[in-house]
Amino acid sequence: MVRISRRQFIAAGGALAASIPAAATAPATAAAPTGDLVQRALAALQRHQDAIVHRDVIGVADFNAPSRLPRFSIIDLASGRTERLLVAHGRGSDPSHSGWLQHFSNVPGSAATSSGAYLTGRAYSGSHGPSRRLAGLDPENSNAEARAIVIHSAWYANPEVVREQGKLGRSEGCFAFSQADIAQVLDRLGPGRLIYADKV
Repeated sequence: MVRISRRQFIAAGGALAASIPAAATAPATAAAPTGDLVQRALAALQRHQDAIVHRDVIGVADFNAPSRLPRFSIIDLASGRTERLLVAHGRGSDPSHSGWLQHFSNVPGSAATSSGAYLTGRAYSGSHGPSRRLAGLDPENSNAEARAIVIHSAWYANPEVVREQGKLGRSEGCFAFSQADIAQVLDRLGPGRLIYADKV
């Protein structure tokens, strides 16, 4: 486990934000999270430091971008290295299936994506295969466990779906990744780490 001091935390945030192009200038094509969103994620990491045991790697879901682009970043805070992956959003957040997240919801039964900070929990094998439980740490996603919002893979999050339809399918509010990427996501974002989801 890597623990970072407050000074390292602030420095890492500044370096990461500076290294990421401003998606605000080209939201339709930017796959990297905006600097502001990374700063929010780092602030959440600090705010929830008592709950988040491992602070070496974080996940950031930038829902400013459409589902056809790799908008989920796995960020190594020590090196600044970022890997970007496709991730689906909830059908309740995009009722017309436009490929763009329209709104967030924390309401049970909404089938929508919730914004905020999540704590990664234990891995398990479910109906979608290898998966990982999540706990919501903010009021905006406090029902994550009750809603069974988790990390899992799905056929509708595969790149082939983007090539055929121009967008991914939709989840029930879970973070759904491609079947090829799920092992990497589950490994890099093991128990006790932060995932932050939002749009600016």
